[in-house]
Amino acid sequence: MTAATDTEPAARTPQTRLDSYFGITRRGSSTPRELRGGVATFFTMAYIIVLNPIILSSGVDKFHHHLSFTQLSAATAFIAACMTFIMGVGGNLPLAIAAGLGLDAVVAFQIAPTTSWADAMGLVVIEGIGICVLVVTGLRQAIMDAIPLPLKQAISVGIGLFIAFIGLVDSGFVHTPAGAATPVGLGANGGGTLVGWPTVVFVVGLLLTIVLLSKRVPGAILVSIVTATILALIIEAIATHIPDAAWGTQVPKWPDKVTATPDLGLLGQFSIGGGFRHAGVITAIVFIFTLILSDFFDAMGTIVGISSEAGLLDERGRVPNIGRVLFIDGVAAIGGGMGSCSSNTCFIESAAGVGEGARTGLANVFTALLFVVALFFTPIYSIVPSAAATPALVAVGFLLMTQVKSIPWDDWDIAIPAFLTIVLMPFTYSITNGIGAGFIAYVVLRTVRGRWRDITPLLWIITVLFAAYFALHPIKQALGVA
Repeated sequence: MTAATDTEPAARTPQTRLDSYFGITRRGSSTPRELRGGVATFFTMAYIIVLNPIILSSGVDKFHHHLSFTQLSAATAFIAACMTFIMGVGGNLPLAIAAGLGLDAVVAFQIAPTTSWADAMGLVVIEGIGICVLVVTGLRQAIMDAIPLPLKQAISVGIGLFIAFIGLVDSGFVHTPAGAATPVGLGANGGGTLVGWPTVVFVVGLLLTIVLLSKRVPGAILVSIVTATILALIIEAIATHIPDAAWGTQVPKWPDKVTATPDLGLLGQFSIGGGFRHAGVITAIVFIFTLILSDFFDAMGTIVGISSEAGLLDERGRVPNIGRVLFIDGVAAIGGGMGSCSSNTCFIESAAGVGEGARTGLANVFTALLFVVALFFTPIYSIVPSAAATPALVAVGFLLMTQVKSIPWDDWDIAIPAFLTIVLMPFTYSITNGIGAGFIAYVVLRTVRGRWRDITPLLWIITVLFAAYFALHPIKQALGVA
């Protein structure tokens, strides 16, 4: 990916305070390039304003409560605007921030069912605090170094398969057949055939998404969501006998108004201690660890990758202001929990802005302003049905799946743990289970092969925590508290 060039020559010395603060000229950029980069980044990641609410609102907590799609949409845009701005001004990198896909799946389908939504978001806040502490103490890098790279890659691949499976299920493309021997089947009724107009919308959206991605079209995911939504609106307007329930929680009907005052009622709806009470101390700790693990691996890869693409790494491969950048990433997780829109993190879609020439945090300022504008158009987002948005989940699953090629499959000592990590996430509908099984398998195989010295003390501690998590029920029974 190469940066776009401007016709005007870049000045050799800073001309304004803005230029001096962000180092625009020093990094070989210009304000127009930063503007283009900020706009490009926004339009490639704007889908999160729809997709994050769809994922979170489809989950249900321990008390059978759902979160409001409209409130989630507003909160998602608001926190993304705030944290993207802070990263731009504080970290001075073209790294936009928003609710992390995969992280929201953990919250919606793993944590919330064991607690209340407020408790789940409280655990997200604790995760963010934990990341900040890890950054300050230097433990974040130590933990990352303790976990073998193939297992890190397997975690991303497993999350990708899990997200894709969620997309297929939520769209109605696959379903659990009533009274059948197979756990899932093709079609909304699991009978092996595709039926209904929403399925048509999903298939068209999926085909369009993969075509646009294969052609490297900027904003491919957003374009496919918009196009599939327009198709759904047309079908809903002219077709007959389509019950609203067939579309899911979002029915493609044009709203009475396209703008509205943002409903930020979810801000501040979190509980710090409730998760430990409802889910149990060990389970809550494992949840927090899972969030931290998923968050900082994705963030580190994104930060290094985007900085490298922008040519900002120094001669030793270090990211400028890395301490501040990692700390802000932790603060973003805290902000996501406080806003009830799940943990926020750096977005790989920032590469689109870098491709347009963005080299500084000024691009983030423009991206953040566009998120603020988006806040006032939440009625538009409410017309996007699951069938139009879920192809994006399948596409994101593919993008995460591409890391599978880097796993050394001929080394069974690492390939088997990686395999268990990958398959158990979608097959058990749990990211935590996949990570835990992979870590335990790795430690066991290393130990029985006489290579237990390869395992760091930190990895032993992590593995023991996961073993306690899996054995939680028999432990409770043994202690007479089950």
